[in-house]
Amino acid sequence: MLTYTIIGVTLLLAAWSIVLLVRGVRKPLKYSWHRVFFSASLALLMYLYGAWVYVSIHCKFGFGILYLLVLVWSLLRRRPIRRRHEKWRVRVNVAGGVLLATLCVLYFTGTTGYTERIALAFPLKKGKYFVLQGGKGLPANMFHYSYRGAVYAIDIVKLNRYGNRANSIFSDNLEDYEIYGDTIYSPCAGKVIQVRDENPDNTPPVRQRGPTNLNSVVVETDSCYVFLGHNKKGSALVREGDVVRVGQPLALVGNSGFSLEPHLHIQVHKKSGTGLPWYREPQLFIEFDGRAYLLFEVIRPKRVHMVED
Repeated sequence: MLTYTIIGVTLLLAAWSIVLLVRGVRKPLKYSWHRVFFSASLALLMYLYGAWVYVSIHCKFGFGILYLLVLVWSLLRRRPIRRRHEKWRVRVNVAGGVLLATLCVLYFTGTTGYTERIALAFPLKKGKYFVLQGGKGLPANMFHYSYRGAVYAIDIVKLNRYGNRANSIFSDNLEDYEIYGDTIYSPCAGKVIQVRDENPDNTPPVRQRGPTNLNSVVVETDSCYVFLGHNKKGSALVREGDVVRVGQPLALVGNSGFSLEPHLHIQVHKKSGTGLPWYREPQLFIEFDGRAYLLFEVIRPKRVHMVED
């Protein structure tokens, strides 16, 4: 499965960055700076983009700490070996380091340029959550950009105390996923214009493509449309035409539609007055409670007030 391959690549490249670091700093930096530069760029790329959550998010932080400790240890133990590297090796390391460093910069900036933002309340209440897919377009939000055209859409899962989003990498039991059955609260005040509730949940990692088997709620505000999808079958707590407040329960998190595992998908479209369907309107970049979140970031909704009725 692709996920297992990605996990393996993450672990192997993370280990390789440490090996390159140890080999590089054994020589004076005036001779080995290019190898250290490549190693640091690779390590940062793995820290930002690595699929750590499929093992445990704590592994990500552990890798970052380990890399820094190895750097300090290696610098203290370096030996003055003065043999120069061939010029082609220097060029390869510099070129590779620049490429990887560029991808790291694009993690924060994206490739979409300036975009309008929308401020929402975080739609989940208790626990620690995680951005499984998200970002400012390519390369971080590649899945949504490529398959849905939803440049700024966010997929959210929940972490347990071990930093995992499920009891295993992929379980066929929906109850094993920490977020499954979580209550989705309205992130804004508005009117419910669409409710889909009749579609069954997929058994991970099987997924069914298409909007015809996706449970969702769409809330219309004065300025935008907020879509929350992959909801649990039969869990809708509102009806079309209802007026909702911020924090009012809408539905439960499920695994319907084009989904590998239980998660909440949220995207927002601007009301531009063009008469187009809401899903064809321009997308807005989402901020939850005053902060924007990117791919593989942890969300702790401590300051969110929710309505319990």
